[in-house]
Amino acid sequence: MTHNLQHGAILGGVATVPDLDAAVRDYHDVLGMTLVETDVVSDDLAASWASPASAGKRMAVLQPVSGAQCFIRLVEQPDHPDFKPTTTYGWAAYELSVQDVFGWPERLSGSGFDIVGPPKELEGLPFFVPMQVLGTGREMIYLNEVREDMPTTDLPKARSLTDHIFICILATPDRKKTVEWYKDKLNLIETDTFTLSYSMINNAFGKPADFKTDLTMVQSGRLPIFEVDDYPAEATIRPRHEGMLPPGNAMVTLAVDDLDEIVVDWISPPQVREGALYQGRRAATTKGYAGELLELIEIG
Repeated sequence: MTHNLQHGAILGGVATVPDLDAAVRDYHDVLGMTLVETDVVSDDLAASWASPASAGKRMAVLQPVSGAQCFIRLVEQPDHPDFKPTTTYGWAAYELSVQDVFGWPERLSGSGFDIVGPPKELEGLPFFVPMQVLGTGREMIYLNEVREDMPTTDLPKARSLTDHIFICILATPDRKKTVEWYKDKLNLIETDTFTLSYSMINNAFGKPADFKTDLTMVQSGRLPIFEVDDYPAEATIRPRHEGMLPPGNAMVTLAVDDLDEIVVDWISPPQVREGALYQGRRAATTKGYAGELLELIEIG
């Protein structure tokens, strides 16, 4: 499957970083993405994200060499001392399709990426081989080499060394209610639910290795979009600087057919926006069940 422009397609993710120039070097020189725009966050865009203090912050926009219409935006803002990845509600990780996952530890050597989970074949899940890294903003990035489609899901084989985001991981206090929110508000579908020992979560919370987590896949047809994870009771709301974007994995952008058919509480009314991501289309942002920032761009 290639990255097709359709309802539910992931168009991008936003990550906050303390040093934009250093982060751009990592995403461009190490991950091999193309830098397509540099700018500052405008006042009205920051307001639409419920993050007015992010106005004027430097921003870079990167795209896979494959040409997939899926962008990672890096926004410069100070670290938050109380933020610890994989312990708070909201966007927990972006999963990128990559080639040669077992070659990535060497490629990442000397970069700003910290490997928190080396490449590992998963017992009972032959469809992909993942690894996990943290960027300089403590944003979590999964690098997944796809081997085959799943029974209910088409998984994208990378067409460049690093390709587009194909799943966003969402941490929530109530997995079932979160899944229902996406089904009701965006007309997405619930597919497989898995119960497994999730090492990233167990390590973050100091759980025993055999502690189990439930996760549910949310899709549009056979197109994967979200993995919704039940987090332990110790999880908290993500700390953030007043008026700024959430630290780490800050926001996800999806394509939708018609914004007028989406009944949610918009932070600001939909408006036409320009640039590589928006391309003169209408966009608006809302908050999901777990408080996650979700930007929607109209493609119909």
